[in-house]
Amino acid sequence: MTKPTAHSDLRRIALAWGCGGFALTAALAGGMALQAQGIAAHDSSAPVNYAADRIELQDRENRVLLSGNVVIEQAGLTVRSARTLVNFEDTGSLSIQRITATGGVEVTRGDERASGDNAIYDFGRRIITMAGNVRLRRGSDTLNGGRLVIDLESGVSSVDGSAAGSLPGSTTGKGGRVTGSFAVPQRDKK
Repeated sequence: MTKPTAHSDLRRIALAWGCGGFALTAALAGGMALQAQGIAAHDSSAPVNYAADRIELQDRENRVLLSGNVVIEQAGLTVRSARTLVNFEDTGSLSIQRITATGGVEVTRGDERASGDNAIYDFGRRIITMAGNVRLRRGSDTLNGGRLVIDLESGVSSVDGSAAGSLPGSTTGKGGRVTGSFAVPQRDKK
């Protein structure tokens, strides 16, 4: 029996979250919808900049593998991870199709921060999906769950309590539920 490689792990994650997974996640009953002004208000057509400790161009497969302190930036949105696979299309000019990030992923924009075990940014559909120990924070408000779907087109994000990428014994989304806390505005007492 052969030992799985990091490449096969990335491919497995990408296949597990195929196109149908995005639609299923958005439609799950019991999911919690919220208007995300930070990340979801992002301009997903802006240029993408990247940096990493190591970059490997896999030209025949139309992909780039970035590893070690990966930072990807686009119009004020920053994605940080240990490893990222960038799939692109080459039709005379390069066009990013999908970014698959693994290893403690953090997505930030303004005062909003989302973190999770894995993330996929589908440029064609303009959807970011994070799975496994997901935490969404805006100021002092928090949401915890198993999967977060950010629709950059509609500006709506949804969190559900369970995800295929969640680790057993996860402290977030206990029992397949979404948890969190919201700050309550204080009234002036006169």
